[in-house]
Amino acid sequence: MDIQSKAIKNVGTKFYIKKNGQEVARAYLYVLHNDLHKEPFGLMEDVFVDEVLRGLGLGSDMVRMVIKEAKEKGCYKLICTSRNEKPKVHEFYRKLGFREQGKEFRIDF
Repeated sequence: MDIQSKAIKNVGTKFYIKKNGQEVARAYLYVLHNDLHKEPFGLMEDVFVDEVLRGLGLGSDMVRMVIKEAKEKGCYKLICTSRNEKPKVHEFYRKLGFREQGKEFRIDF
């Protein structure tokens, strides 16, 4: 048996805020497809707010925009990851309606 491959249609959107011409906040939404569901799922990645501007609601606004976009794109779920050493980030996601589901495993190249 041979392993075969085929291209899969996936799209991504970057949300960002600029202040004085500099990007100070961002989040990415990737809309991905697989054969398990007819609907796509969303992956939220690289949510960031400049340290000086944290606590002003920019991150919450950004994540809510990603959630809205994922729903509009027909995603049946939205997932995100966070490093173990970021408990404040975990609480932030919980407040926005996410729940802890499992573990992330990673290999860097």
